[in-house]
Amino acid sequence: MKSKIAFITGASHGIGRAIAVEFARAGYSLALNCRSSADDLNKLAKELNETYGIPCIALIGDAGDEDFVNHAFLRTEQTLGAVTTLVNNAGLSHIGLLSDMRLMEWERIMKTNLTSVFCCCKRAIPNMVHGKYGQILNISSVWGNIGASCEVAYSASKGGVNAFTKALAKELAPSCIAVNGIACGVIDTRMNQCFSEEERRQLAEEIPAGRFGSVQEVAQLALSVVTSPLYLTGQIITMDGGWQ
Repeated sequence: MKSKIAFITGASHGIGRAIAVEFARAGYSLALNCRSSADDLNKLAKELNETYGIPCIALIGDAGDEDFVNHAFLRTEQTLGAVTTLVNNAGLSHIGLLSDMRLMEWERIMKTNLTSVFCCCKRAIPNMVHGKYGQILNISSVWGNIGASCEVAYSASKGGVNAFTKALAKELAPSCIAVNGIACGVIDTRMNQCFSEEERRQLAEEIPAGRFGSVQEVAQLALSVVTSPLYLTGQIITMDGGWQ
């Protein structure tokens, strides 16, 4: 039986936190990462260890920084073992006209949303190839599929994640490593708290399901994908209540 050791980025809140809880319930050993919410992440790691009896470590740092990622994976390997499941969830949004966006803001979005995926995958792959098994799941967005006005950088970064996922899946399938993505629609997280109550109501009315998705629903799908047969690979699974 394969070891179940998962490395999850952006795990201190929202979708990443829900995935961590779902994986802990399923018996995974966890390495949880976030960039700056150290108190929240440390508290979560402690709670999951105590509640589910699974090894769980917190790793504070920028998943878009290759030096940090190398250090984080080394600590994970020394503490838990080689990572068998990688969930790239770290994400950052930016709403505004592209003409008003500064280069540093563009670069921050790309580093957080796309470069982090590159850094973590690059570090995880060698051990997965050696073990002839691996699951990589990238959390994306419907805007990576179709684009969104006033979210050009975010859409571009998530479109990059989608293309990255499909290409890497072809590269790694011969090594028994699956690479998939979940393109989320409107999920009820703090990323969408910028909307007023009226805007939230109008947006929900546009969605055939009539509501925002929950982080728990995304987490349940995430666990289902990474426990699927390895023949499921290269897929971007859209979860949006029938919206797009």
